[in-house]
Formats: sequence, structure tokens, C-alpha cells
Amino acid sequence: MAQLFSLDTLATGGVEQMRSALEEGGCSSSSCGSSEGPADMAPEIWEKVKDHPCYSEEAHHYFARMHVAVAPACNIQCNYCNRKYDCANESRPGVVSEKLTPVQARRKVISVANSVPQFSVLGIAGPGDACYDWKKTRETFELIANDIPDVKLCLSTNGLSLPDRVDEIARMNIDHVTITINMVDPEIGTKIYPWIFYQNRRWTGLEASRILHERQMLGLEMLVARNILVKVNSVMIPGINDEHLIEVNRVVKGKGAFLHNIMPLISDPAHGTHFGLTGQRGPRAAELKALQDRLSDGTKLMRHCRQCRADAVGLLGEDRGQEFTMDQVAEEVTYDPSLRETYREVVAQERGEHMNQRRAADAALADMTSEAPVLVAVATKGGGRINQHFGHAREFQVYEVGASGISFVGHRKSETSCEGGWGEDATLDGIIATLEGVDAVLCAKVGDCPRDAMRAAGIVVSDEYAHDWIEAGITGWYAASLGTEIRQTA
Repeated sequence: MAQLFSLDTLATGGVEQMRSALEEGGCSSSSCGSSEGPADMAPEIWEKVKDHPCYSEEAHHYFARMHVAVAPACNIQCNYCNRKYDCANESRPGVVSEKLTPVQARRKVISVANSVPQFSVLGIAGPGDACYDWKKTRETFELIANDIPDVKLCLSTNGLSLPDRVDEIARMNIDHVTITINMVDPEIGTKIYPWIFYQNRRWTGLEASRILHERQMLGLEMLVARNILVKVNSVMIPGINDEHLIEVNRVVKGKGAFLHNIMPLISDPAHGTHFGLTGQRGPRAAELKALQDRLSDGTKLMRHCRQCRADAVGLLGEDRGQEFTMDQVAEEVTYDPSLRETYREVVAQERGEHMNQRRAADAALADMTSEAPVLVAVATKGGGRINQHFGHAREFQVYEVGASGISFVGHRKSETSCEGGWGEDATLDGIIATLEGVDAVLCAKVGDCPRDAMRAAGIVVSDEYAHDWIEAGITGWYAASLGTEIRQTA
């Protein structure tokens, strides 16, 4: 599990303890959102995204988000959605262990802020729709902003009620909004949305999809006009909207969306969704990557998405919500900003070194003989380093490396192979299948048994670059595979 700092850690180790923990792993994954840094965008945009783990790849190494489940009501039905309560074992949108009132949410948020110095963003993502259940959303944000004025506020919405809320969103300084847009052709929408509830009546069929589309486009335009950053989520549904998402991307990019996140359909009969029960499959990892690659010409893509629960707490790729249920939260809470302030001092130093490592890796790769790019998976607990045991990895971060540089292309979830010891053939077979198309895995440590099994499958597993920065380790491995020496840069 990724390490989060406690008040005890700060008291005993202070800034140096925090820096050491970052090097060992303070984030559960390594890349997301825009990979650009402060030199690549307008200063006012950088200020908005630099501490937001979903809008900036660089920020994701260091900062955490929290969702509070205060908005249970929803005004549309999606064929891929089934909202569940008191379900701790499922990690997908719409699932929560407990619904909160705004007052309860305030207590919980302050408790997290006092314990998790990486906490920087508070989001409301349901489990219904944040803009439809607006009274609870607004009250929650107002309470939190009063106690923790520096926390970033963001919300997720299907967009149907969004145009009615934009003025209040702007007034409340909610400067990040996610809209789920799965179509710009209402005919395709009829295959995704059985009904919507709008203007006090239920609409179905083509008329429902047309209304939803028009409201989504209006809301997007209104947010962009007010300089609010918009991330568009689109669920990739093979055979229904997979090819159509190219047009969705063109439209939302043209209207000013900051990021586009193509997410795979989660389709499991056990979840009780229409698509799950009717056998609609989700996309394979290679299909998702191929679509994302087709959209990578000038579009900022978010490739890291974990499709978080509506009560998620912690760093992306982990969920510590069960540690902050209401029975574990004190009745009376007072916000103490000292831990978060100290953490930011450490991060300010760490992120500069990491950015320099990225630039050095790009410069070294540019000198190498041009080869077809290859995929390298990394076992990481975060902090931008190769710092996790192969057998402990619940997911692998996958990068593409070649003469043009290193780019993050996605994550592959996996069963851990060290549950009760090495060598369970079924588990290793599952990992091998998960890493289809990957040439190498870099990790902090690996045993002989899994190393040999992976080698037999054509995948190299190396712990030679343990605790290096990810970019430096990948560059070192790639150069060694080509028999090339890395030129040292000043």
C-alpha cells in the first residue's frame, strides 16, 4: 500500500522523513492527465492544475483526491451504471459504503485533511449526479471552503442539469468540472441511455438523447466561457460508440475541453448493469490504447483513470475510504493546516528534480538509434520511482519508449503474485496475460521463479533500476537493450 504521512511521522521525522518517504513511494501510480509542466502552459492554467492529480500528470505523483458521497439522486439512466451502497469490495463509479449529509461530509473531509498531507482536491461525483442533487452539493462545498479555503473543489456530472448551475459553480470558485459525454449523435445515445428526467417528466428514445446532447454542449460552452477547466469523460463501448468517440473528441476539443478521458466500459454481470447482464463486452487494453493513440494529435488525453468510487479517498490507484468511515471520524473536528503546509514545502523541492530527470531522459533517447518504440511496465508505489516488489504490484504502469521519448500509455491491473508465496501458476498466467505486448517490467525486487516464468513468456523482468526515477530507469534499460551508452548531460 502506498505510504501516507501521519502526524506521528511529521513529529518524529519532519521534512527529511517526508522526503525519504516520497523517494520510497508516496503515490500509487505515475502518470495521468496532461504531462505538461509550468513552461508548457499559461501561468493561470498551471496554477489551476499543478496540484490537481487528475488534471496534471506531474501533480499526480504527489497529490491526493477525496470524493464525498453527498449527491445520491440522479436524473438519467445509463446502461452501464448500477449505483450500489454498502459495497466495500467494488471499485467503480456509483458505488459507496455510506451516503453522507453535508455536515457529515465536513467532519470527514477535515479528518482526512488532518491525516493525509497529500490531500489537495475535494470532488463530488455522486453517487448520483452532483448538479441534479445540487442543494447538497452546494452546501457541502460551502462548508468545506469555509474551513479549508485552499482545497480545490471539483465535481462530476452527466451534464443534463449543468447549464442551470454554471453561474453558481463560477461564484463558488469550482474551477474543475468533469462532464460524461458518450455521444454527439443522439441516435447512438439511444443505445446508451434508456431514459432521462427533465423538466418534471421522463423522456425516452431519440428525444431523450437529443435533449441530453444539447444540454451537455450548452454546459460545456458555458463553463469554457467562464474559464472553468473541463474534463470530458467518455465510456468506450465496443460496437456502440467506439468509432464514434473520434467525433466526440473532435467536437469537445473544438468547444474548449481541457482534457478528454476515454474510459473502458466496466461490464460484469455481477454488477447488475444492463450491459453486464446482456453480455456487452468492454474493450481490451490494446483496443483502448489504439483508440487513444488515434486521438493523440494535439489532444490532451487522460490515460490514468481508475474510474473511482463516489467515496474514494487517497492517491489515484488506491482507495482508503474504509479508513475514514463515519464511525471512525470524531464528532468534533478542527482543521490543522500544518501538516499539509509542510508537505508542500517538500514537494516543491522534489518535483523540480523529477522534471529535470524527465528532460535528461528525453535528451538521452534523442541521441539513440531510431528503433520501433517498445512498451515497458513499471511496478511503482509512486513518487515517480521504480519502488515496488514485482509480487506486490496490484497494477503496472505502462510506458512507451523510443527515440522520440517516453510517454505514459496506461495502467494494467493485476492480481498480486505474492499472496501466500510465489509460484501460483494461475496468478502468474494472469499477470502474463495482463502484460500482453509489454517487452519488459522494471521493479524494485523480483524472485527467481516469476522472473523465469516471465522470461519464458518473452517478457524481461529487471530489478537493476530499483528506486531510480521511472524515466531514468526506463532510459537505462532501453539503452542497455540497444547496446548503447547514455550520454551524460550537464
